[in-house]
Amino acid sequence: MRFGIMAMQLDALIPPGMPAEQVMANIAGFNFPELVRNLFAHGFNPIELGGDLPMFLPHTFSPAVIQTLAELKQELGLSYTLHLPLWSVEPSTPLTPVRNGSVEALLQSIQLTSPLDPEVYVLHAFGALATEFYNMKLPSIAKAVLLKQFQNQARQSIKTLLAESDIPSRKLAIETIEFPFELTLELAEELDISICFDTGHVLAGFSGPIDFFESLESCLPRLAEVHLHDAPCYRKLNGPGYGLDHHPLGEGDLEVERLLGRLKKAGFQGPLIYELRLEQALASMNVIRDLQF
Repeated sequence: MRFGIMAMQLDALIPPGMPAEQVMANIAGFNFPELVRNLFAHGFNPIELGGDLPMFLPHTFSPAVIQTLAELKQELGLSYTLHLPLWSVEPSTPLTPVRNGSVEALLQSIQLTSPLDPEVYVLHAFGALATEFYNMKLPSIAKAVLLKQFQNQARQSIKTLLAESDIPSRKLAIETIEFPFELTLELAEELDISICFDTGHVLAGFSGPIDFFESLESCLPRLAEVHLHDAPCYRKLNGPGYGLDHHPLGEGDLEVERLLGRLKKAGFQGPLIYELRLEQALASMNVIRDLQF
């Protein structure tokens, strides 16, 4: 199995204990390719690039940096995935100018990283506005109608994204986030795109009160990537465990051995990306080694 890690490592930008007067200089001189090399040296491959990083650090996706990342790919036998931007992006909003701008931001991220040929592009098809309505206390019929509208707008955004980027549809994977699982899967099946199954999100109930392994089974035919982190099961919490995800394996209710066993039996060859800090991911790998996977 191929265990990777996200490159959005805050500790690399702002090391713990760094004096405040040095923080801005460290950020300005941040060497993104060196971070990628370091993550690879710790045994992680693929590396998931974060499309939101250029919002604050434009130089991290500059042509020179992309060229260096491409050279690292060749030198190390490295693979990349790309988590498309999600901060400030609203691909499912009914507000057309905002939706169009969101699609443009996603396209720019794909175009900037095209020399790296990411094997998967992970998309949050539903933004903060959709999540807000998803969590509102509304009559069930009213909520169902509203969520269908958000699904429809996401559908249009994804169609445009695929048409204008020319990436194969199965390289685009919509993530299981704070939106009904059945509507997310329905959209993936209709548009013939892939799924990024986020273990912590599903386990903690972000995508609804669904059984973890039943939902995984539904995703397997189009599973392209797994986001790997632990969380408590929503059933223990009497509701979604917001803020309780993104913990190292073994600190929540994820049945790690059962999960990996099912993926192995299914012949899953895609990336399993730790959405964790480096030290948390290393601790999680120790858990997996103890299981002899």
